[in-house]
Amino acid sequence: MFSESNDTSFNRAVLHVVQYTKVHGLRFRRFLKNERGIDTIIASVLMVAIVVIASVMVYIYATGLFGAIATPQKVATESISLEYASFTSNNTVNLSIRNIGTTPITLKSYYVNDYTGNQYTRANWSGPMFNATTQTNAIIVISSACPSCTASGTAFVFQSGYPYTIIMVTATNEQFSFMITR
Repeated sequence: MFSESNDTSFNRAVLHVVQYTKVHGLRFRRFLKNERGIDTIIASVLMVAIVVIASVMVYIYATGLFGAIATPQKVATESISLEYASFTSNNTVNLSIRNIGTTPITLKSYYVNDYTGNQYTRANWSGPMFNATTQTNAIIVISSACPSCTASGTAFVFQSGYPYTIIMVTATNEQFSFMITR
């Protein structure tokens, strides 16, 4: 069916394709085997990326953008400072307190602890309400002067020379603790 010339040209064509594929296959395999060249390229790209990232971070730090990004929104805060305390009797102390926060404060309860761990609690107290940067007086009563107080431990009164801890709780459940001595 085939003539001799066709057979020879066909064989030559097949031989040419096989040789061409072998040569290029060897070249391609040699390229893949040469990992040193690829490693150098990857290392260079990584070094450039690291330098760029480090430069950006130094720029952000130098221009103060970290502080601007990381600074939280200003929120109204409650803060109380004890100006002074005066004992008017064995069961009453008058606290002069100042609102040093940025929002009005309403006091709703207080706890009075003595040095041995005994405690008076006044959970439902109509304490003073005062605006930011203003001063007010809070009258703290214990023992028989406070029928709505709950005692934990042994009942006590304010005695001269002893320390007492007064914890005041606001309407937002913030707690402020003050140590006073009669």
